[in-house]
Amino acid sequence: MPADERLELDVADILTVLRQGSLEPEGVMPYSSNYTVLVSVRYQEMMTLAVYKPRRGERPLWDFPRGTLYQREVAAFLVSESLGFGLVPPTVVRDGPYGIGALQLYIENDQEAHIFTMQKEGGYEHALRQLAAFDYLINNADRKSGHCLKGLDNRMWAIDHGICFHSEYKLRTVLWDYIGKTLPKDVRSALHSFQICLDQQAPVACELAELLAPEELHALRGRLGVLLRGGKYPTPGDGPNVPWPPV
Repeated sequence: MPADERLELDVADILTVLRQGSLEPEGVMPYSSNYTVLVSVRYQEMMTLAVYKPRRGERPLWDFPRGTLYQREVAAFLVSESLGFGLVPPTVVRDGPYGIGALQLYIENDQEAHIFTMQKEGGYEHALRQLAAFDYLINNADRKSGHCLKGLDNRMWAIDHGICFHSEYKLRTVLWDYIGKTLPKDVRSALHSFQICLDQQAPVACELAELLAPEELHALRGRLGVLLRGGKYPTPGDGPNVPWPPV
């Protein structure tokens, strides 16, 4: 599947390729905190590139349970899709050459672009407002500017969600532009629909329950309630609120 055709596929089709395709390592991704491998994925007549993050390559962290970062990557995709934001590239749990891990569609992107450059360029305000609400909801502890990609189709994508969903408030982000501002109507509507999914034990709720600890899922529901009741973007908590380096 040529690179310029990959994103034209339906998300369900991409997930099928990721889940059922054969994996072939192409090389180690540079500048990654954890072991991250670029792989080719072949399924029937289709081929694409994907980013494979095996559990065995995760660097231990003092505040996150060991061997769970790959699950958080998948949980972030599920939340993004349930909200209808489409911010996170399709991501699945997969067994691969180095064991179980997360497999995420590789996004062909402008290597010089990130949040700060997209803000300067303009045209990404709506996506960034969605992202700010999304990052609070998943309690993203590491939203660097470089953790957003500008696809070759100019679409903004959010990646690197291994340290999210902690039960303690750990939001660290470069995107504090909207502190105390009212959430857009469509964002509030998306959050409300997500709450219904969780309350009615829709499939996404069951999937999240398999990926996150009970206390983490409880905290996710709590943050969702805060956004819905207050209707505003959050304020920074105690401790460091901006990741380092910021890009």
